[in-house]
Amino acid sequence: MSKRLSWFIILMMVLGYLFLYGPIFSLIFFSFNASKLVTVWGGFSTQWYSALWNDQPVITAFLLSLRIAVLSSTVATILGTIAGYVLARFGAFGGRTVFSGMVTAPLVMPEVITGLSMLLLFVSMQEMFGWPTRGFTTITLAHITFTMSYIAVVMQSRFSTLDISLEEAAQDLGAKPLKVFFVITLPIVAPAIVSGFLLGFTISIDDLVITSFTSGPGANTLPMVIFSKVRLGLNPEINALASLIIAVVATGVIISTIYMAQAEKRRQRDMQMAVQANE
Repeated sequence: MSKRLSWFIILMMVLGYLFLYGPIFSLIFFSFNASKLVTVWGGFSTQWYSALWNDQPVITAFLLSLRIAVLSSTVATILGTIAGYVLARFGAFGGRTVFSGMVTAPLVMPEVITGLSMLLLFVSMQEMFGWPTRGFTTITLAHITFTMSYIAVVMQSRFSTLDISLEEAAQDLGAKPLKVFFVITLPIVAPAIVSGFLLGFTISIDDLVITSFTSGPGANTLPMVIFSKVRLGLNPEINALASLIIAVVATGVIISTIYMAQAEKRRQRDMQMAVQANE
C-alpha cells in the first residue's frame, strides 16, 4: 500500500469520525454555555444543569423512561435469549420459517406502521377486556415487542458460534441438559446477554415514534418531552439533558466493555486449563 493511499484512508477516517462525533462534542460544549442563544458562546456556566434539575416535567419523564427501559429490556432479553437459542439450536422444525419471520419482522417494519398497528391492538383489547390502559403498560409492551427482535438476532449469532463440544463434554460427565444450560452455556454467552440488554435499553429509552402511538394521557417519556421542547425552539437546557444522557450511555458501554473483556479472559483461561488437564 502506497504512502499516499495510507494518508488518504487516515484522512477519510478522521473526517468520518468528525462527522459522527463532532455534533455530539459540540452539544456537550454548548451545554455549559451561559448564554440563552444556543450557538453563541456567552461564557462557562452550569446554570442549565441546575435548571434541568429543577424542571419537574423533565425529571418525571426521565424516571418514566428509565422504568420502561429497564423493565422492557429485561423481559425482552429473557424472551430474545430463548428465541435466539431456539433458532440456533433446534434446527428445522415445523413453523420455523414463520417463527423466524415473526421474530425479525420488527427489524424491517417501519416504526409508523408498528406504532399504528399496536395502537389499534391496544384500543381493541381495551374495548373488549378493559385492559391494558394506555400509558406505562402499553408503552412497555410495545417496547418489549420490538426490542426483543434485536436481542434475538444478537443471541442467535452468539449461540451459533458457541463451541458445542463444551456442552457435550458436560453431558458426558453426567450433567442434565438444564444444568448444562445454566452452568456451562449461560456463563459463556453472558457477555452477549449484557450486550443485548444494553442494546434493548438504549433503543427503548431513545424511542419516540412507537411511544407516541402507544402512550396515554400523562405518560410522556423523555424523548417525547425533548421533542416537544425542541419544536418550540432550541433550548440550552436540552443540550444539558442530552449531555447527561450521553454520559449515562457512555458509562454503561464502558462498564459492559470491561465486564466482557474480563469474561473473555476468564473463558480463555478456563479453556487453557481444560486443555492442559486433558493432556
